[in-house]
Amino acid sequence: MPPENKTDPITVAVVNSSEEVVDLIREVLEDNGFATVAGHVPDFKRGRADFDQFMQQHKPRVVVWDISPPYDDNWAYFQQEIHDRPSCAGCRFVITTTNHRVLTRLVGETGAIEIVGKPFDLELLLKAVMQDAAER
Repeated sequence: MPPENKTDPITVAVVNSSEEVVDLIREVLEDNGFATVAGHVPDFKRGRADFDQFMQQHKPRVVVWDISPPYDDNWAYFQQEIHDRPSCAGCRFVITTTNHRVLTRLVGETGAIEIVGKPFDLELLLKAVMQDAAER
């Protein structure tokens, strides 16, 4: 359930490789009462931004993290370098991808929400974020 107190909204980090997708997801989340911060997977992966610093600064309750091609490489990066970091303690992840079928074939079931084309199912994504925000 989204925050009822407008002075202290729940923070959601949107981490994707596409600025356009980040902006679209941010708009939907902010329209539903969440505060959002943005990060870009390539910046964290290539060391241009410090993920731990990002998490410590913003303290998001939920991170919407995108797994893009090459799916197996980016899934491995997420699993090995991001998911279990101490800076993520108490944080929930909603995984998105552009091709759920291929991601599942390569790495197994991830529970990822497929975001393909425009418009993709923003209601499904919003529902997942709201559920994870409420479960903390």
